[in-house]
Amino acid sequence: MIAYIDGKLAYKDPSYVIIDVNGVGYQIRIPLSTYSALPAGERCRLQTYLHIKEDAHTLYGFSTSAEKETFLHLISISGVGPNTGLMILSSLSVEEIQQAIVREDVRTIQHVKGIGAKTAQRIILELKDKIKKEALLADAAAPAAAHNTNRAEALSALVTLGFAKNVAEKTLDAIIKREGSTLSVEELIKFALKSS
Repeated sequence: MIAYIDGKLAYKDPSYVIIDVNGVGYQIRIPLSTYSALPAGERCRLQTYLHIKEDAHTLYGFSTSAEKETFLHLISISGVGPNTGLMILSSLSVEEIQQAIVREDVRTIQHVKGIGAKTAQRIILELKDKIKKEALLADAAAPAAAHNTNRAEALSALVTLGFAKNVAEKTLDAIIKREGSTLSVEELIKFALKSS
């Protein structure tokens, strides 16, 4: 299995990218959240999943490990293939997916194009315990609540400045992943404004 691809972003489209690794271009299918996180023409690294079928080998790429893990959880469910998994990740953030599953919010998942009521219920039923367990482990390992407060305040400020909430959340999560969780509210906002 190919765990990640590290190279220069040669081409960027909302549904796929081509990454040049030493003269070889890898075409990788991506969700919209990853598209937003990638700077054109610069070096990047994508977490990847190789899906093998009789007639095709397709690489799927993600800007964060959380996106990849969520994708793998989704495609483990009967009736949810890689394209549907990408559609869900393009429509909802990882946090929104997890909250919908934990809260058993069928309607939120069902709003994704191509997801019916039965599939949404199956996703919730099969992933609820896994997501709750992961959330408990993450809470135990998470640093102080100040990080969450700073993120929430920065998010509120960015939305007030005109950012779409989901775009602002993804931007802040990428900044926190890259720069660490000790940034102040002002630093988070400055990084977000520079990256837009």
